[in-house]
Amino acid sequence: MKLDNVFKKTRISSGRKGYISLNLTKPEVPEGLLRKCNKCGGAIIAKDVKDDYYICPKCGGYFRVHAYRRIEMVVDAGTFEEWDECLTAPNPLQYKGYEEKLSTLQEKTGLKEAVVTGKAQIDGTEVVLGVCDGRFLMASMGEAVGEKIARAVERATKEGLPVILFACSGGARMQEGIISLMQMAKTSAALKRHSDAGLLYISVLTDPTTGGVTASFAMLGDVILAEPKALIGFAGPRVIEQTIGQKLPKGFQRSEFLLEHGFIDGIVERHQLKETLSQILRLHEDGKAWNDREAAGAEEEGEKASLGDAAVNNKLAKAWDRVQLSRMKDRPVGSDYIRELFTDFIELHGDRYFADDKAIIGGIGRFRGLPVTVIAQAKGTNTKENIERNFGMPSPDGYRKALRLMKQAEKFCRPVICFVDTPGAFCGLEAEERGQGEAIARNIYEMSGLKAPVLSIIIGEGGSGGALAMATADEVWMLENSVYSILSPEGFASILWKDSSKAKDAADVMRLTAEDLYQMGIVEQVFAEPAPYTIENLKEVTCRLADKIEEFLKRYGKMSEAELMEHRYDRFRKM
Repeated sequence: MKLDNVFKKTRISSGRKGYISLNLTKPEVPEGLLRKCNKCGGAIIAKDVKDDYYICPKCGGYFRVHAYRRIEMVVDAGTFEEWDECLTAPNPLQYKGYEEKLSTLQEKTGLKEAVVTGKAQIDGTEVVLGVCDGRFLMASMGEAVGEKIARAVERATKEGLPVILFACSGGARMQEGIISLMQMAKTSAALKRHSDAGLLYISVLTDPTTGGVTASFAMLGDVILAEPKALIGFAGPRVIEQTIGQKLPKGFQRSEFLLEHGFIDGIVERHQLKETLSQILRLHEDGKAWNDREAAGAEEEGEKASLGDAAVNNKLAKAWDRVQLSRMKDRPVGSDYIRELFTDFIELHGDRYFADDKAIIGGIGRFRGLPVTVIAQAKGTNTKENIERNFGMPSPDGYRKALRLMKQAEKFCRPVICFVDTPGAFCGLEAEERGQGEAIARNIYEMSGLKAPVLSIIIGEGGSGGALAMATADEVWMLENSVYSILSPEGFASILWKDSSKAKDAADVMRLTAEDLYQMGIVEQVFAEPAPYTIENLKEVTCRLADKIEEFLKRYGKMSEAELMEHRYDRFRKM
């Protein structure tokens, strides 16, 4: 028998004549080099996996990472300083075998407890870290874990440093009973003080993050990131299925599920995590007021607002023509302005309550080098995108996402720039069920007293309360062919004249053009548009906008919080 035929035979016992048992031969691969992926079952080379961020090269599945290895992956080499390394917990319930279990795990893992804390640098930015290690009682949170996290957060507060916590946990530690439960309150209280000091907390959720950890420090981040397909939830899937007697849908409680339902800001691939963390940290580093920045040619404080070069053009078209132009399919949309005006933009997702409404895009970026919060009502650029973004009609979840980002901007002393473009808030059954009116009212209420400069620019349609919920600002600007009104002309005609076909006549009566609104003192500036106005000539508008935005931020950056809020109150009080 030829040698090459021997190795084509299946693996069987050596008792059959003419076959060589592969079981009895010496393996050609050294023991320990090959591993089996517990997700796809494929044979993988251990070194390749370790060199590629512990990701299976065949299925892309993520393996869990030891705490110290995780630290190596995200911090600058040689910068990690460990804190409270030897801190351990007692056995508060005198649970039988618990101390022996801890001792065995300490010897096996080289860890004293299930979390490693300390200080390090990420691309030169100093941070406080806490990293859970699932090898140690599934990183369940007992007294020692809670104490180490609380101490780290307290020290970060004292030193004025951001905190990054990597969660990987089965939840509260059963062996410590009620003492474990109290760690949820302890860690949350420490993070509240850290937040009140105006400091950044980034939570990174890995597989799994469940139970009492999810219900405390893991879900309290200013920014919450997750690894792909990580299991994240309060009750575990097995517990839920046993409780309700139903099979859970595929993907339930995974990162992608949480993103869709508004609970996390984004999903980040492991090899991009350090870069993403670095970018977020840098955006939060610079909290200086705009009056620290020299702006060549900035206008003097108190200069009268200007109709600008749109004054002549605005007289050339009737109101209904403006309405039609504001709705043009090829008109630039919110995402176009974000791309043109801002750099380093990171989109943040979700309202933390129910959903991530794609009708509103929001996040952090840089305007001429300095951090700002940007929020835009977003129409699509084609039919598919328009359906995905609900034609720019936000749901309550969208307004709550916008408000969350505005309050975050207030905490970190960032100006807020809003782009308004909506025919109105979504008026569907589910929007009413989730409190559309309350969501709009809450935005207007909170924006009126926001302790950060707010600029709103109407770039298309400004329809009703759905627009005002993002335009309760220090100043409101309009593009030449945008409109701003109590509701659509069709709706106005339908309500007052019982005939929506009279929309054209209604537009003339409503005084909804930029020129009308400037003359009434509703808006401070109007910007001319090229004709036709498309993405191709967007820069003609954004170049002028950018200079005026810098002037706005310089002027309002000089105001104290009290002056800012008084100015905004007076603006609307006069109307």
